[in-house]
Amino acid sequence: MIDKPKYNRFIAIDFETANNERNSACALGIAVVEDLVITDKFYTLIKPPQRYFYFTGIHGITMADVEDKPAFGDLWPEIREYFNNTDFVAAHNVLFDRGVLEACCDYYGIKKPESQYMCTLQMARKRLNLNRNNLDKVAEYFGIELIHHNALSDTLACAEIMIRFMKD
Repeated sequence: MIDKPKYNRFIAIDFETANNERNSACALGIAVVEDLVITDKFYTLIKPPQRYFYFTGIHGITMADVEDKPAFGDLWPEIREYFNNTDFVAAHNVLFDRGVLEACCDYYGIKKPESQYMCTLQMARKRLNLNRNNLDKVAEYFGIELIHHNALSDTLACAEIMIRFMKD
């Protein structure tokens, strides 16, 4: 039997964006997982650099909702600690969420976190026999409650999915 790698701490992240610009983060959820238990969670709205919102119909967030919220650059000192001392960062469609994180860091001149990333979407495609592997379908498969496109709910579902894959 091959020993599975032991992970002590990871974070799951999920961004919602205002428009097609990768740096247009308007919401962020973070879940901290230690020894396969969610131990902390964080949620915030973010004021993106652009004032136009194309995706309000998906996530319900408008410019009025974020007008008085911090920009990503102002928020970074508060959230950067979540990325420290983690074995990896998980996301459901890591190409999107990592892309948003890195685009926001680039836009605000912030050094990108040096993290490993794992994708629950790719894991679901390899391990589950579902017609679709969207977050809502994978969460439903595992019986995980989800308010889809709410960054905190999406993050918590991603964390739970990763926990289930790690226990498997």
